[in-house]
Amino acid sequence: MLWLLGAGLLCMAGAVAAVETQGLPGTNPSPVQLRRPPIAPLSGMAQLGQKIFFDASLSSSGALSCGSCHSPDHAYGPPSDAAVMFGGPAQSRQGTRAVPGLTYLERQPNFSIGPEKDEDDNLVDFAQLAAAGQQAARAKKVATGTAASAVNIVPQGGLFWDGRADTLQDQAIFPLLDPNEMDGGSIEVVAQKLRQASYAPRFAELFGANIFDNTRLLVAEAMFAVARYQVEEPSFHPYSSKFDYWLEGRARLSESELRGLQLFNDPDNANCAGCHTSAPTRDGLPPLFTDHQYEALGAPRNAALASNRDPNYFDLGVCGPYRTDIAEQTQYCGMFLTPTLRNTATRRVFFHNGVFTSLEQVLDFYNFRDTNPERVYPRAADGTVRKYDDLPEKHHGNVDVADPPFERHLGDTPAMTAQDEADIIAFLKTLTDGYQAER
Repeated sequence: MLWLLGAGLLCMAGAVAAVETQGLPGTNPSPVQLRRPPIAPLSGMAQLGQKIFFDASLSSSGALSCGSCHSPDHAYGPPSDAAVMFGGPAQSRQGTRAVPGLTYLERQPNFSIGPEKDEDDNLVDFAQLAAAGQQAARAKKVATGTAASAVNIVPQGGLFWDGRADTLQDQAIFPLLDPNEMDGGSIEVVAQKLRQASYAPRFAELFGANIFDNTRLLVAEAMFAVARYQVEEPSFHPYSSKFDYWLEGRARLSESELRGLQLFNDPDNANCAGCHTSAPTRDGLPPLFTDHQYEALGAPRNAALASNRDPNYFDLGVCGPYRTDIAEQTQYCGMFLTPTLRNTATRRVFFHNGVFTSLEQVLDFYNFRDTNPERVYPRAADGTVRKYDDLPEKHHGNVDVADPPFERHLGDTPAMTAQDEADIIAFLKTLTDGYQAER
């Protein structure tokens, strides 16, 4: 039974060429060979970046480094179960967004709007593309038809929850200077600390002694070194999960995990793969479990965030408050980047505002948002359910109500049973890196 189930799953994922093999229960009947990044000793630049990544002296508190919030022991995600991290000089300033993981960013495309483009197309103005998107009908995103959704004129790519940085080098400077995070003060302050760091001689060796005379270049090279560390260090992209090895025929999934995979890829059920693509690429790159696109899902407001005490404050994702260049394209307000699901079982908070604290809550949100919203959202004083309460009413039309399971209506039968949810979670746990392959 499991052998046949596995074969069906692969057909749905479109993942591999048909290779008829007999195997033990739970094995992949059509294994593939995945193409992983090459492993080599860290370059001198990456070694410098490693020192900077873990240097807490660059923060105003002297106690917070990049690695404090992006812990290597937690798949470079947050180590705590707080909705957001605290920073600043006394580590008492609360951030406003959950810390995203830093793994599997080596294949993240630049921010753009609409279908993938050639390099020359980068000259097209975002506003022009976004304006076209106002008139274009969106293709439904289903697990078996992601090609159709690829033509959607929606934001995709970039780093952070709103894609405001394209490169790891550009990304690194934001938390370093953010007063709610490392609170580095200014470029000048950071540069002075770099000049005094124990690893300062490495700058002179790599860039020449004059590097210390140019403040902005010094900091830029430091951030480039951090980026090189993230690119070269294998633990940022190990592709060593049980699912990776199952794809290669080196691990067996349990009955629950296999059923969870089937539901994950089922366009009439959870439809997770509609956005979290589960198939390897045609040239053998492992699946990233994200289509890199942005979605407005209408997650509940998180009352634990200090910023949300102001009833007029709303985090609109690509429309602000951090990103401002496409704020006028209001059809995208409330959209946030679809994250990878790799290592998601190691996280303790989920979604951009950290409102959920377990995978069970996340699955309940997808399952009941539209059929039983009272299970997801708070009630107003008059007893009505405050659906989409973390988004101004004028932007409620941006929320996805077309892609399964969000096409259901109040009172409909939910897409998933409790057992379905449990099986999907069992499958999600197979995406955690560090599994020991059978051979």
